[in-house]
Amino acid sequence: MAKAEGISGLTKLFRETLVEVEDGSTILFVGSEAVCPPFAQLLAYAVRDRNMRFGFCPKAVWDRSRVMKWVDGAGFQIGKEPFEPGEADVIVILGGLAIPKFGCPVDDVKALLSQIPKKRKVVALGFMDAFRKAGWNTSLHFDALIDGYMSAEMV
Repeated sequence: MAKAEGISGLTKLFRETLVEVEDGSTILFVGSEAVCPPFAQLLAYAVRDRNMRFGFCPKAVWDRSRVMKWVDGAGFQIGKEPFEPGEADVIVILGGLAIPKFGCPVDDVKALLSQIPKKRKVVALGFMDAFRKAGWNTSLHFDALIDGYMSAEMV
């Protein structure tokens, strides 16, 4: 178990989970619409020096997967071009999926994972214990689970 503080700590832990993954590998982020894409973009940025390919799959719907590419002046963006989930080496499941209001049933994620033959690693990244509260940590196998906590203050 490792702990880290802040956004830089979150991205550091993510980088550490991928340390054994080869440079140039393909990563598929699976998350809810609107809520999860900014986190996928941030995490892709955290490993930008590793020459990896990225895709985003909303709500675990295979044929809605799209390529994420670097856009100068904006960072990683989800494009219009399709992304082939079957090419993913690493699957990153984002916590918004485990929140009923935003996500999908865990069985949808299981079905998606069962169709990806070469995945080498499944990473879950969520906030505020979302995966454990929804019971997904016992329903799915995660090679790593990163759980962040946030607080805010208005002054």
